[in-house]
Amino acid sequence: MRYELPETLADVARLLSEGDGVVRFLAGGTDVLAQLNAGLIEPDLVIDIKRLPGLQGITAENGGYRIGAVVSCAEMSEHADLKALWPGVVEAAALIGSTQIQGRATITGNICNGSPAADSVPALVAADAVATIVGADDRRELPVAEIASGPGKTTLDRSEIMESIFVPARPPRSADAYQRFIPRTEMDIAVVGVGVSLTLDEGGTCTAARVALGAVAETVILVPEAAAVLVGATLESTPMDELARAASNACRPIDDKRGTIAFRTHVAGVLARRVATQAFKRAGGRS
Repeated sequence: MRYELPETLADVARLLSEGDGVVRFLAGGTDVLAQLNAGLIEPDLVIDIKRLPGLQGITAENGGYRIGAVVSCAEMSEHADLKALWPGVVEAAALIGSTQIQGRATITGNICNGSPAADSVPALVAADAVATIVGADDRRELPVAEIASGPGKTTLDRSEIMESIFVPARPPRSADAYQRFIPRTEMDIAVVGVGVSLTLDEGGTCTAARVALGAVAETVILVPEAAAVLVGATLESTPMDELARAASNACRPIDDKRGTIAFRTHVAGVLARRVATQAFKRAGGRS
């Protein structure tokens, strides 16, 4: 295995052009190093991207925030303005691993790992977050919802890396939330995760919404049918049973040691109700 620590994107492009072997990028390393230690991967080349310019920091941009690819989850939790604008995104990132892991883990790594149960992804999909992808010859914008293609797989080309994630500006009376169900009280993998983002008018009626589910399909899924239940409703008038049914009906989970199909399907509906209620209250809906 060969290890490289490039200092420019041009260096990365050169390294990627030199061979056809298995490549892994190292940002925080909390997934890659664990996979290496477990013998799950045997990369020919590991490219450490921590020194690349433009991948550090959280910067304000067009009313939203751009989060560099090597920004840790701990840094996100300490950024008061990002947390105020997108509390659900930050609280989802804060669920990735222990306190020690938080200092290294990144949401870009969480996305690129391709896990359907990744905690940050439902919140980012609900936020309509967009990734900047850089290749050898071009740069493109790709919604986070379109990155994973299946368990452990992404739509990114071998020569591409993720430079940053952008969470957009939002109008007044907007908020998001994320919750998950896990068998233990902490440091476990989501059996179901739900992210909700919504906007209210001055009267507390929902005018826009996005609902995303994790760990209930081969990738994180956006559920427009559940969002449609929220639009036009207030916290008091939302038909929560209908919302729960829409979330559950969108599920296509598997049976495994952490949860059955029936259990995951039921929990998705329960969490959709809870997370939507939390987002409503954060956005200023009356309790």
